[in-house]
Amino acid sequence: MEAPGGTALYVFSVLLILTEVSSDFIYVPSLVHHGIEGRSLLLSVETRFPLENAEVQGTWFHTRPSGSRTMLVTFTKEAAIPNMMYRNHLLFKVPNASLLIQKLNQDDEGDYHLSLNIEFHNKTGLVIKEERTVHVTVDVPVSSPVIEKNPNYAVIEDKANVTWTCSVERGTRVVFQWLRDNIPLVHSDRYHFSQNNSTLLISPVRKEDRGTYRCVASNPVSHGRRSRGLELIVYYGPYNLEVNSGQGLRTGEVFTINPGELAFFECQADSNPPNSYVWISKSRNSTKVITEGPRLEVLSHRLAQAEEYMCRAFNNVTQKQDEAQFTLLVASLGTGKEKHTQDGSHVSPLAVITVCSLFTIGCLLLFFLRRTCNPKRVLMSIYNRPMSEQKKPHRSGHEDATEDFGIYEFVSIPGKIESTQVSCRSLARLESVQDMHTTIYDVIRHVPETPTVC
Repeated sequence: MEAPGGTALYVFSVLLILTEVSSDFIYVPSLVHHGIEGRSLLLSVETRFPLENAEVQGTWFHTRPSGSRTMLVTFTKEAAIPNMMYRNHLLFKVPNASLLIQKLNQDDEGDYHLSLNIEFHNKTGLVIKEERTVHVTVDVPVSSPVIEKNPNYAVIEDKANVTWTCSVERGTRVVFQWLRDNIPLVHSDRYHFSQNNSTLLISPVRKEDRGTYRCVASNPVSHGRRSRGLELIVYYGPYNLEVNSGQGLRTGEVFTINPGELAFFECQADSNPPNSYVWISKSRNSTKVITEGPRLEVLSHRLAQAEEYMCRAFNNVTQKQDEAQFTLLVASLGTGKEKHTQDGSHVSPLAVITVCSLFTIGCLLLFFLRRTCNPKRVLMSIYNRPMSEQKKPHRSGHEDATEDFGIYEFVSIPGKIESTQVSCRSLARLESVQDMHTTIYDVIRHVPETPTVC
């Protein structure tokens, strides 16, 4: 059972090897060539078997795009017979099967077909056939593209169309691409391209179409060549009309300013060309034009009550306009750092109250600390000390006269062995006690002036 299985495996391996060898007898590095007009092109073929061990016979054919087929050369290892019509245009050297086309022209485009027969000396009668087809294109390099715009002046949005055209002086099979501000453009509802993208139609033109347009031209033998930029100017607007002010407090469409304050209002809108502005004061029964221009000044003391205003922006080219209304109130918002401003750069009233509260608390703490450190309270603390600490050596002399002056309080309390010094407040408390006898000797302190030494 093992012998038949081994034989089948051996036969399969031999067939596989023969198939692989047959497919590798010749090798063509490239099956597609993009040739440049006026230059040479080599159709390279590599043989992967020893030429001295085989006989070779081959033929090159050329099939044009029209379908006509022409034999160019037939060859063996020893000789080559070129077509007399192309012998000055083609170069073929035996035994190599490669073909060199000199000075390409447009007629050289098409498919080049190689048919090769191989017979090995040790296998007489066994002819191996190899065929390859190489596609060749011949192109002219692309010159710098040039773009044109129609119309060549600024256009009004939603009322005009713009056609862009890109062209080159030289180049074959040119493919074009359009860029706006270096961003590729693609087909859309308003962007329409021709078959090779040489023409771009924008219909209708809008605000977002403005910018710098360029065209990129390329073909198989040229990298992208860019044209110079061309600006598209679009008249549009007004858009996003808004009224702003650097004074007061804004809540929605209501501005609140302090009495007597001079308020400035700015009216702005996105527009090309710039808008003309008109400020209008509105009342219940009528409207009145106050001033023209983007800036309005209002004196609050002239306002008796809340008043409504309107800014109207008008584009003279697009003939479009927009309006923004607001109400102006006069109310006290505080002054200085307490004043509310529209841009948010203000000091909150809560912060001011907090600072004042902290300052008051600090003053109170200092006051109570000062009272706590009063000299009378120091005497009281001495009175409350133990008796042993109160005894001091008697000083009979007058070492320092200034220390002898003061108020000396002698208190005699029944039941006490030693006398104790107390403060006036302590005496007040002792007077309420009927069973205590008190003796007081006061010395009015007088400190003599110290003579001045000249």
